[in-house]
Amino acid sequence: MDLAFLLKKFLSVILLPPLLPLLWIGAGLLLLRRRPRLGRALAWSGLLLALLLTTPAGVKLLAHPLESLPVLQAQDLAAGEAIVILGGGQRRHLAEYGGAAPNHLTLERLRYGARLARGSDLPVLVSGGIVRHGDAAEAELMADSLQKDFAVTPRWVEIRSRDTQENARFSAQLLEAAGIRRIVLVTHAAHMRRALNEFKAQGIAVIPAPTAALFNDADFDWSSDLTPGPAAAFAGWYATHEWLGLAAQAVRLKLAQ
Repeated sequence: MDLAFLLKKFLSVILLPPLLPLLWIGAGLLLLRRRPRLGRALAWSGLLLALLLTTPAGVKLLAHPLESLPVLQAQDLAAGEAIVILGGGQRRHLAEYGGAAPNHLTLERLRYGARLARGSDLPVLVSGGIVRHGDAAEAELMADSLQKDFAVTPRWVEIRSRDTQENARFSAQLLEAAGIRRIVLVTHAAHMRRALNEFKAQGIAVIPAPTAALFNDADFDWSSDLTPGPAAAFAGWYATHEWLGLAAQAVRLKLAQ
């Protein structure tokens, strides 16, 4: 695994919840004796950040701009030449499946991608490689699940990519070899903007097919939206991850110009 990839993974740990608010609080407590005003400010800011990232009302402020693309319409699906489903992770040890299997994020994407495939007869590409040494290639797990659980057989299985940028690069190579330049892209609504940018950078026209939005405006309820909870904590992590990814992507694409 190369140094740049390891550095990216390390930064993602310290810049994302739950560690990020804890670092702020810890830094504030350490500074209380020497710089009491700054220490208190950091500690309270860390606590407020933790609440923001674990409360539905706060997380919605982060997630809503990420999920601005509309759901796919039937007439748009008909304009695609292939369906590309991006991997979202795997469970490494599931006894009932005899080993590794797609995690819940990947399954949400597979389910929607399979529905689109059955409704269009478009060929399917699944994309996801080996992120950690000793793992199975994510796309191979995806292909197995598509066949056994959803009765869809993908035409292409891209197993080299480790992140969204590589998803786009290696998928584009397979698609271009088959003469395909316009795809229906399936990934989570919060991840779609970043994925869309990467495929466009590879010269691939994209019809977005976002799925599994973190929040639905129709679900707003003051009694629960102001209460921290585990679902909101996960959504806060996911939204923060995507904003950091978009920021890093914007810098990289700008430098590449």
